[in-house]
Amino acid sequence: MTAESRHAHALLDRVPPDQLTAAVRFLEFLLLDPVSRALAIAPVEDEEISEEEEQAVARSKEWFQHNDGIPFEQVVAESGFTMEQIRNHRLDDERDPAA
Repeated sequence: MTAESRHAHALLDRVPPDQLTAAVRFLEFLLLDPVSRALAIAPVEDEEISEEEEQAVARSKEWFQHNDGIPFEQVVAESGFTMEQIRNHRLDDERDPAA
């Protein structure tokens, strides 16, 4: 066990019982993958859904009861892209600055 691990264990042993749950949750948070961490700290959606939005969702559900969805490949092609372009796309902040 490393000195850092021993120190972490010693600190954990000193956490008061009434704060232990919070300490454990914090440790679990540290171990989350980036996506799960982002979801864990995302604000709760509390915006009211408008009547217009409710109606749009209802129309969408009705449409899907009588129609098949549009294949993603078709949407890509109709948008002027190829599937190869989509598969190789990376966000700007993911690109290698040396490239």
